[in-house]
Amino acid sequence: MEKFKNIKESQVVISELMLPSHSNFNGKIHGGYILSLLDQIAFACASKHSATYCVTASVDTVDFLKPIEIGELVTMKASVNYVGTSSMVIGIRVEAENIQTGAKKHCNSSYFTMVAKDDKGNSVPVPGLILKTNDQIRRFAKSIKRKSMKMNRIQEFHETDFSSEKYLHILEDHKAKIERNS
Repeated sequence: MEKFKNIKESQVVISELMLPSHSNFNGKIHGGYILSLLDQIAFACASKHSATYCVTASVDTVDFLKPIEIGELVTMKASVNYVGTSSMVIGIRVEAENIQTGAKKHCNSSYFTMVAKDDKGNSVPVPGLILKTNDQIRRFAKSIKRKSMKMNRIQEFHETDFSSEKYLHILEDHKAKIERNS
């Protein structure tokens, strides 16, 4: 019998105060530092769902929406949005809170594809998801759509089949100039 889990069973929330050592040259929190935290929470959420070690297969989307300031409390909320045979799409929402005023802002949304592995590095099956709310159904359906679009993009622009002549017209209104070596 196939096992299914409620989404709430594997959700993970972490909070961390942003320090000057996390900042870039502009005085904002460095995107690379946030990416590192995103990867950690994606791992924790996927491992909690699958009850096994997981690896990052791809970072599908990272949208930096608003800058994060030094001294803000960053909270990341991760949920399993989709499961395949051995893969899971982890959705992560990042909010920053000004701890003096209590003002919160949505700073980042991200989707990581994680794969469950055994001790030998082989992919292993993961439990299915029990979807209870419209939001959960929407997130699962959006993940299916993103996966389909990704596969189409990979196939359409595969290097061995690609013909640039077929796509030159779409470059016309963009900041590109073609100069071919003879």
